[in-house]
Amino acid sequence: MVRMKCVISYDGSGFAGYQIQPAKRTVQSEIESALKVLHKGEAVKVTASGRTDAGVHARGQVIHFDTSLPIPETKWVQVLNSIFPEDIAAIQVEAVDDAFHARFSATGKEYRYRLYTTPHRDPLKRFYAYHFPHSLNIEAMEEAARYLTGTHDFTSFCSAKTEVKDKVRTIRKIAIVQEGEEIVFQLVGNGFLYNMVRIIVGTLLECGTGKRSPEEIPEILEAKDRSKAGKTVPPEGLYLWNVFYDN
Repeated sequence: MVRMKCVISYDGSGFAGYQIQPAKRTVQSEIESALKVLHKGEAVKVTASGRTDAGVHARGQVIHFDTSLPIPETKWVQVLNSIFPEDIAAIQVEAVDDAFHARFSATGKEYRYRLYTTPHRDPLKRFYAYHFPHSLNIEAMEEAARYLTGTHDFTSFCSAKTEVKDKVRTIRKIAIVQEGEEIVFQLVGNGFLYNMVRIIVGTLLECGTGKRSPEEIPEILEAKDRSKAGKTVPPEGLYLWNVFYDN
């Protein structure tokens, strides 16, 4: 058996999320179904760096699986893309040591969130960016973002539904980039809690519209209370952009 590390991209708009769910189309179920066909009916378990919600996209999700097939490493991308549905693509595939684990070997992740601020919504962007037709003070959002970088307890910035007890995470970078009519939030950290990126963006947007001041961020962090932070922005603007490993 050989362990394969695979970087995949997918359009999340046609899925009920990454993880397998009964009677629902998910990224994991589609990949495992394709691999089962490739392995002549043998079930192949796939492990990902983490789950993404319904409507969330990925440019650099990482998965691993074990295979007994004698396919040359250089051929795996072509083989997988021939059996994957059109809204999933393999970007890079390589053989790795058995100790590699897509989730537990990861040292960090980058997420990006896209929105556009035109007065009228664009139907062609409805699944891929959040329409936010309001003027934004980029400088105020950048100031607020500086309070969020570093190591903090992010209880106020994660869903109340999360079952994770340790909510301390380190955000290494938050960049806010204007790209034409779009604004892209880039967040890099050692890990992210459930809905953490979407809540952070929602809170930064409130700073950008003047609903709250950047100086409130430390108080929100200290409160450790989800109700103190901003709204959770919709999933369609969110992309799992990259997953980092020591090598």
